[in-house]
Amino acid sequence: MAHVTERTATNVPEKRHWKIWLILIVFVLPASVFSGYIWVTLHYAYSSGERSGYVQKISRKGWVCKTWEGELAMTTAPGTAPQIFQFSVRDDSTAYQIQQAAGQRVALAYDQHKGVPSSCFGETEYFITGVRTIGQ
Repeated sequence: MAHVTERTATNVPEKRHWKIWLILIVFVLPASVFSGYIWVTLHYAYSSGERSGYVQKISRKGWVCKTWEGELAMTTAPGTAPQIFQFSVRDDSTAYQIQQAAGQRVALAYDQHKGVPSSCFGETEYFITGVRTIGQ
């Protein structure tokens, strides 16, 4: 009889161990992979560059996730219709610099991040990293 009790006691931890692995595989592994994907898309730029023009709009938007979103009007020649460059700003101090340069010609340095999975990080894939005013 003691032998049967001993055998049952060893089976219980094995079942609990199996349930823990199931929880890890079903919930923790996908969450970890998704978190890693988000980290990679936000920390490695697909491309970097600079665009110049006049800031047409910058505002803080969103119901839950507040992000800075803006538009830069780029003109190639006087009298032509401007091309609009939409951008996002993740840093409040950079957004403040853009607001201070309103009405002046500016050059916005940006990083392009493709595949960012949510608009909580920004509505566009272009994130402004620097601002400088261009003399008239």
